[in-house]
Amino acid sequence: METVAFISAENGDDLIVSFAVIDPEDSAEIESLILLRTPKYEHLLGDWARGVSVSFGRYVEDDEELLEEFHLDRKSAIVRLTTSLRNYELDIRKVDEREVTAMRKVLARMNYDRRFRLLGI
Repeated sequence: METVAFISAENGDDLIVSFAVIDPEDSAEIESLILLRTPKYEHLLGDWARGVSVSFGRYVEDDEELLEEFHLDRKSAIVRLTTSLRNYELDIRKVDEREVTAMRKVLARMNYDRRFRLLGI
């Protein structure tokens, strides 16, 4: 499980949720796990490439990774992501509730076409 220091959410032409993940080997270092969707230009993509792309600094060599499921367990403050390539488990107990609320709003907009399963939001 990865520990998240903070969450950043952007709600413009690009819909972005970025998790600042604490590096397990150096607690002073942060790695970004980013969920990105650009509905404005998505119509230019093939159907197979549409949706929320996921990137994590540890896996820069990977091909396109798309979000398949986002599950927020509010009681335990755990986020579980299932993508086309892997699973992530994020501990968000250190994150301010306002950041979680902003994340939830952006995720709802990202899922306007129900391209991924959204649970606990």
